[in-house]
Amino acid sequence: MASLKEVAQLASVSLMTVSRAINEPQRLKPETLARVQQAIDQLNYVPDFSARKMRGKSSKVSTLGVLALDTATTPFSVELLLSIELTAREFGWSSFLVSITSQEDSERAVSQLLSQRPDGIIFTTMGLREVEIPSRLVDKNLVLANCLSREHVLPGYIPDDFNGQYQAMKMLIRKGYRHPLCFYLPESIPAGVRRRAGAEQAWQEAGLPAEQLRQFHMEPGDEHYRDVVAMLEEFFTGGKPDLDVLVCGNDRIAFLAYQVLLAKGIAIPQQVAVLGYDNMVGIGDLFLPPLTTVQLPHREIGREAVLHLIERRPNHGLITIASPVLERASL
Repeated sequence: MASLKEVAQLASVSLMTVSRAINEPQRLKPETLARVQQAIDQLNYVPDFSARKMRGKSSKVSTLGVLALDTATTPFSVELLLSIELTAREFGWSSFLVSITSQEDSERAVSQLLSQRPDGIIFTTMGLREVEIPSRLVDKNLVLANCLSREHVLPGYIPDDFNGQYQAMKMLIRKGYRHPLCFYLPESIPAGVRRRAGAEQAWQEAGLPAEQLRQFHMEPGDEHYRDVVAMLEEFFTGGKPDLDVLVCGNDRIAFLAYQVLLAKGIAIPQQVAVLGYDNMVGIGDLFLPPLTTVQLPHREIGREAVLHLIERRPNHGLITIASPVLERASL
């Protein structure tokens, strides 16, 4: 691995000039900075920020630690983690990830994270949920991303599930749908309750009969996704659907619903329209026809969480991030 001295020799500058190019580039003339950068690139030199920080020789580089409960093990939340890394990099911070693989693994993960002496910590999860914040983190420079604390009033950024479903239901009503069938996420999941409340609010504001809004919650656990098949079967009489739009708690439910409807020869959206939720990465456009869904703002949540730490924002509790409706051909 190349050294700072080798960079200085190749660029024909002093060690101090190379150091300034890395830590305070604005202090150098553009031509000098360009020469040093060319030498760094040619030698593949990697500055050792962590060692410099431990020696107390620089306070320019700050470190952000991400404690991820299930987030790194699912493709649904990859945008959140990528957004955190890219935003930290944009502002000159370094970042590292520590995964919690189970509740029992929490203490090990916290110890590993704190041993790196991060300047800020983001606690994040896959899917909005209540979490128990480890006691050793409560007094740290901590922000939540896509999760809620059960016991502490902590700063955090979460999707606006209520308004996302509210706006989606208003769109369905504007388009003339009057016989929706709703399969929400489990009641034990915060998003399931909030999305149902949003749909009900839009329905009530439109003055539509409550009995026409048929709503069900899925049972907890991935094994219950297939329940959609039997649940949907109950709303067919003589092969004809007793609904004009299916409102799905997420895109995975919509995926199963598509299979049931298309297997029965039901045209989407001519006979039954379908609305999803989440905009699962790389999936929404692959439905035939493409699925109308609500975007989970994972990218924005990750960015706001990082900026909260970098800008040292005050604790305003939980802040909701807009979840826009993405209209495609399934309506």
